[in-house]
Amino acid sequence: MTWNAYYRGDGVVRKGTRLPQPPPWRTFPRRSAAQVFEPPEGLIDAVNAALVLRRPLLITGGPGTGKSTVIEQVAEELELGPVLRWHVTSRSTLSDALYRYDALGRIHAHRLQQEKARAGGGEAGEDDIAAFLHLGQLGTALLPSPQPRALLIDEIDKADLDLPGDLLDVLERGEYRIEELLREGQDAAQVRMWDSEEKHPVERGHVQCTEFPFIVMTSNGEQELPAPFLRRCVRFSMPTPTSSLVREVVRRHLELDVPATGPMAELVDDFVRRVAAGESVAVDQLLGTLHLLNGDGGRDLDGAERNRLVGLLMKDLSSA
Repeated sequence: MTWNAYYRGDGVVRKGTRLPQPPPWRTFPRRSAAQVFEPPEGLIDAVNAALVLRRPLLITGGPGTGKSTVIEQVAEELELGPVLRWHVTSRSTLSDALYRYDALGRIHAHRLQQEKARAGGGEAGEDDIAAFLHLGQLGTALLPSPQPRALLIDEIDKADLDLPGDLLDVLERGEYRIEELLREGQDAAQVRMWDSEEKHPVERGHVQCTEFPFIVMTSNGEQELPAPFLRRCVRFSMPTPTSSLVREVVRRHLELDVPATGPMAELVDDFVRRVAAGESVAVDQLLGTLHLLNGDGGRDLDGAERNRLVGLLMKDLSSA
């Protein structure tokens, strides 16, 4: 088998072609990375401090350093249930993370009910606002529960400047209100949660957590966060990768021992050097490259082909 055994760009149909097994982290349904993640020194203390103090844990570090994997391991070890994930962008708002109200959908449904009633000579059905409410990731995490839910707020530094400030009051009080229910004076409503079709009762439009969720927020350090926000977090910075640390990551993820010398060792050392120089390259880029180079096709590559493949997969993430 050679590297170009699958797609050759010649338009010839190759019946019965079967791709090789995917990398362990690209199998679906996705496997948890909890079993292969090795917490760096100091992270266990930071996690336990956040758990005991009921404070969010803010983890800063470069891409692919395992920031978002931490919460998977904690949730699995402590049986906190499926991790809720809020991926923050510049358009993210606190209101969307708490709940969403489909006003247009409600208007449309009401019109359909009226048309059916007129056509059948009957009465329009009941207009239930709860059917058009859907809790967001943060809103679901703050529901009353016997144990904390795990919530990942990913890349908080990509948020609009106002979002960290907007989060302060909610995270301090552990509560929020659904204004639409309050406005209509609905005493009780069954509202759908973020991660399932299950519904949770909400009384008088008020949600108050009984166990503060375990929240991990990640940051790539692209934007400074306000001091009042940082004061309410337990903070941890992922260490800069070293050759020994990267070799251990490779061993855990690929079950592959990087020798002291040779092409694999050079690739690892070059990765560490680039990170130290300030380039934006991620560990998962390195893992993918090593996976390909040590597969059946990768072993047959000559030096020029290997260099071309490394150049393709190990590009600086800050460049196009």
